[in-house]
Amino acid sequence: MKKSYLDYKFYVYIMASISGVLYVGITNSLYSRVYQHKHNLVDGFTKKYKCHKLVYYEEYQYVTDAIAREKQIKKWNRKKKEDLIKTKNLYFNDLARDWYKEKMKNKNI
Repeated sequence: MKKSYLDYKFYVYIMASISGVLYVGITNSLYSRVYQHKHNLVDGFTKKYKCHKLVYYEEYQYVTDAIAREKQIKKWNRKKKEDLIKTKNLYFNDLARDWYKEKMKNKNI
């Protein structure tokens, strides 16, 4: 069965490093994309600066809305990004901290 546009979800997300570097991105698979960032599977900014904590995300039905939001947030200064994160995650906890524990347990890691 073919997926309709209503079956897709798009995410704007913010990853952070321990030192406080922030990265804003977009994806249609938040679980997979965060896994890639956490395990340095993607060359680039997040690998270079060790942005391994998911600190914020928003969900969208339409990719155009997600792209527009990503562009908007990327233009913001650091303070405004931090204020946005704090609306949902006051202490910048890793929102994906426990997402992969079962996967790791099954691999005996």
